Amino acid sequence: MDQLPIWFLIASLFLPRVSLVIAYFADILHPYSLNGWVPPALAVIIPRVLVIILIFQDRGLSPWLLAHGIAMAAVYATAGSQSK
Repeated sequence: MDQLPIWFLIASLFLPRVSLVIAYFADILHPYSLNGWVPPALAVIIPRVLVIILIFQDRGLSPWLLAHGIAMAAVYATAGSQSK
């Protein structure tokens, strides 16, 4: 199985939806066994979870998985705060 390219791993830290769309059209996501309606729903609602699932399927427990997990926690922790 081909590994996820480095550009996808870096870009999905900052722009997960855009990275998923580019990877879809570049046919990078084809070897992963995500079927049915779940991947498109995750890509629209919570794309970071889909990216983490893809990284886990590709690389297992790796530093990339930890980095994306921290980014996801940081984004969701600050999403509810209001600026003054």
